[in-house]
Amino acid sequence: MANFYIIVGTVMGTAFDVAKTIEKELQQRNHQVTLDQNYRTGGLNAHPQAVVIICTSNTGMGDLPENIAPLLEEFQNMPPKIVGRRYAIVNLGDSSYSTFGQAGRTIDEAFADLGAERIGDPLIIDAMEIIDAEAFAHKWLLDWLDCHTEQIAAGER
Repeated sequence: MANFYIIVGTVMGTAFDVAKTIEKELQQRNHQVTLDQNYRTGGLNAHPQAVVIICTSNTGMGDLPENIAPLLEEFQNMPPKIVGRRYAIVNLGDSSYSTFGQAGRTIDEAFADLGAERIGDPLIIDAMEIIDAEAFAHKWLLDWLDCHTEQIAAGER
């Protein structure tokens, strides 16, 4: 059983719905899950052993949603010690915008810059191509869990 900390950044609610789907599946597999839809400074430190899953959309301008912006502010102002911290990115967007998926890329780069280790490739959900984001994320999660079992469990030892 692993411990997961899901941080949600949402504008219209789709990223939250996707995060709830991920949370439910992880719980059904008897994992410990904390879902955080209003990130506050220090949230990462409160869950030091958890695999972090960032599930975010972005504004039309490519900015982070307000409810996840404090994460990036924390990284810039008082970076947490997350070297080796395991994380995954679920990046929602609309490819009709030039800023498609920018928030997810920004957070991914910030985690990497601080020495965190991403598990697998980011999941990119394009609203122009994917009709059922929750079902798409559910399938990704099952594949992700199967492919990365050892990396996910690494912090539990």
